[in-house]
Amino acid sequence: MNVPTVAIAGVPDPLPAGLHILDVREQVEWDHGHIEGALHIPLSQLGERFEEVPTEQTLVVCKVGGRSAQATAYLAHQGRDVVNLDGGMLDWEAAGRPMVSETGQPPLVV
Repeated sequence: MNVPTVAIAGVPDPLPAGLHILDVREQVEWDHGHIEGALHIPLSQLGERFEEVPTEQTLVVCKVGGRSAQATAYLAHQGRDVVNLDGGMLDWEAAGRPMVSETGQPPLVV
């Protein structure tokens, strides 16, 4: 199955209303910097937390795009409307897109 994928240049800024973000990175990565309003479900928990994934269009992100591609393939196979962000949070950060942090420090991708 081809994984639906978009590069950061193809992601509108600001994000359109109704577009959901699913971050499949680990907790420590999330804590250091993530997209505000994103849903956090680590890839290892995706199967058991599948029902939490929105049925509406969802952009799936990780650090570089590998884990999110796996998640996107799985979710698309389950009938979800998902797109993988190629380049992940590293490209998001490099493009100067807004992030928030849970650490009390400026957000960054780790």
